[in-house]
Amino acid sequence: MYINENSKVLVQGITGNQGSFHAKLMKAYGTKVVAGTSPGKGGQEIEGVPVFNTVAEAQAETGCDTSIVFVPAKFAYDAVTESIEAGIAMTCIITENIPVQDTVRLVEHARKQGVAIVGPNCPGILVPDRIKLGIMPGDICGPGDVALISKSGTLSYEVTKAVSDGGFGISSFLGIGGDPVRGTRMIDAIQYYMQDEDTKAIAIIGEIGGEDEERTADFIASNPAKPVVAYIAGRNAPEGKRMGHAGAIISGSSGTAAAKIAAFQEAGALVADTPWDVPVLLHKALDD
Repeated sequence: MYINENSKVLVQGITGNQGSFHAKLMKAYGTKVVAGTSPGKGGQEIEGVPVFNTVAEAQAETGCDTSIVFVPAKFAYDAVTESIEAGIAMTCIITENIPVQDTVRLVEHARKQGVAIVGPNCPGILVPDRIKLGIMPGDICGPGDVALISKSGTLSYEVTKAVSDGGFGISSFLGIGGDPVRGTRMIDAIQYYMQDEDTKAIAIIGEIGGEDEERTADFIASNPAKPVVAYIAGRNAPEGKRMGHAGAIISGSSGTAAAKIAAFQEAGALVADTPWDVPVLLHKALDD
């Protein structure tokens, strides 16, 4: 979704510790990291990647079409705005703690410009053996036909490894992030993977808070093209307590684990009791 092995990647914030560290890992995986930006530091090289002062300069020189953002939260709005206005097709925002009002404005700006955003506060995207755009481990899975969509970062790594150990390969790993407002929503992803020729089954890692899972379940109920296995984190969260991501906020009965589990079950999806049950249910769904 959004990227492939031919994507030309720009790392915004490449001179920082996180930017340089993950640029090196992405390059080692085979990702075409062609440029980096850091205002005032143009002309340098980081991990063999040329650094530019602006996104526009980087794009003019390298033809980059995809961006990953490691810029600190207080500078993220300007950095992502720069990417959007340069016409970068997809911007993946790793940065966390971006104010919600900034994200709202960025998402609206991206939609008007016809470009995509993944995140913020997300682990990124992995298409095994083709491209790694993010901070997830590159060795947790191989190529296959199960798409994995997750609001959680570290939990998604655990599930992806379990799915891989269960005998499945991954068509694509997509971490959408757990903030209350995000560029790519769970329902956007499920709509794509239901039509993706490389995907035979879909695994969803959801969590308490918000209505993403319920809306996705509604779509699955009316579009049961492929089997779906879901796991909902936060079943044992104390009532009335905010936990985990900023999006994990429950209001009354809305956003509870029970409500989300019921919605997926009513839609015909299989719901796992633990993360390690996901591959077991995938076998059941595909064998049936």
